[in-house]
Amino acid sequence: MSKGKWKLKVKKDFSAAHQLRNYGGKCENMHGHNFGVEVEIEGDRLDSRVEILMDFKELKKELSEVLETLDHKHLNSTEFFEHRNPSSENIARYIYKEMQKRVETEHIKLVYASVSEKDSSVASYSEE
Repeated sequence: MSKGKWKLKVKKDFSAAHQLRNYGGKCENMHGHNFGVEVEIEGDRLDSRVEILMDFKELKKELSEVLETLDHKHLNSTEFFEHRNPSSENIARYIYKEMQKRVETEHIKLVYASVSEKDSSVASYSEE
């Protein structure tokens, strides 16, 4: 018999400027986005007292703290992007890695982090 899993997803946004290095087009100029962010966690066990995987409020708080490091910044000037292109793909990886440190436990795994520059353009990062 297979074991069930629960998944939680939260969404937030932040505003930032960036420049894509070696792009060969307009995106090499500094420009900004209102980035949409989504993270999802999963787990196989609910808290025994409240019967929740994780409080949505806590998951949103952790995501807010990670996004605070990016919000209203020139991303190229931040430590993580000093030698990496601040592409949506790399922003998603940064958020994933930071959230992974904050929310993963023996029973909770971060599934993915995604970043959108607009609704029709989304980059996601996950690990097996």
